[in-house]
Amino acid sequence: MLIARDHPDLAAVVHRPAARPATPADAVHAALDRLEQVAVELLPAWLPEIADGIRPDTAGLAAVRVAATARARRERFPGSFLPDLAVFAVTGRRRATPAPLPTRTRAVALARLVAGAFGRRRVVLLVAPPAGDGGVIAAGAAWLVQHGGPAVWLVGVGGEGLPEFRVAPPPALPAWTETVVGRPHPGSDVEKRLEAALAVESWAAGRRWNQSYQSHGLAPPVRLDLLWPDERCVVEIDGPEHCRPVHYEADRQRDVQLQLDGYAVLRFTNARVIHDVGAVVQQIGTYLRARRRDMAEGRHHGRR
Repeated sequence: MLIARDHPDLAAVVHRPAARPATPADAVHAALDRLEQVAVELLPAWLPEIADGIRPDTAGLAAVRVAATARARRERFPGSFLPDLAVFAVTGRRRATPAPLPTRTRAVALARLVAGAFGRRRVVLLVAPPAGDGGVIAAGAAWLVQHGGPAVWLVGVGGEGLPEFRVAPPPALPAWTETVVGRPHPGSDVEKRLEAALAVESWAAGRRWNQSYQSHGLAPPVRLDLLWPDERCVVEIDGPEHCRPVHYEADRQRDVQLQLDGYAVLRFTNARVIHDVGAVVQQIGTYLRARRRDMAEGRHHGRR
């Protein structure tokens, strides 16, 4: 998933892995399945009411459905689309008898939902068709564009003249476009809460969750909770176990090594994220924006 940094008027870009659909309809359904997968992975970004924690029991799922139904009514999502998707995202199971949703309605709803989760007005699907399959995928993509679904960029195929349809080899993704890598730990409601708050901030692009890092080839690898590699910023989220002497000492040693390697380390406790995630996000954003200004000024001064 890609998102343009500091350009909220630009679309979020979702990559769909290559496939070999037999018909244009197969291409359409594969594209929508990919958008649905992204929407599932983004929860609770599009349903922040449940960011404090999701219990997959009867009461918890009822709360999820109530919150999703309320949003669906406010924003006029169709039928039971949003509640069903929210419950599926939590449980991994679909309703035994899901309400049928026309393909066109599903395309519009998924495009709206994924774009909104990134704080954008539109979403673009980036597709690289396998050799020889460009025509089938192009026909399916044209249907999506013409019926209000996501815009589509086809990479590496011919076929000019489709409305609102980017055909490449490819438009180079601009320098401000970054990849969101990794995801919060599935067992950490705190990481999920922070991700939900970051997902709607354009400046938060480029973040990487739960990445392995080595200071040098002989150093033991460590896992960083959250990282912006270009800005060399590490965010660590500490549970109560980090107050124990052994953890505390290990954290300090790791912070020193990261700082020697040129990284800033911002540490927040679980309680801080849970009770004041807005302030946490604001502080991270303040640092990243200042760092980017310093980097830009440094490049500018270097050219003078």
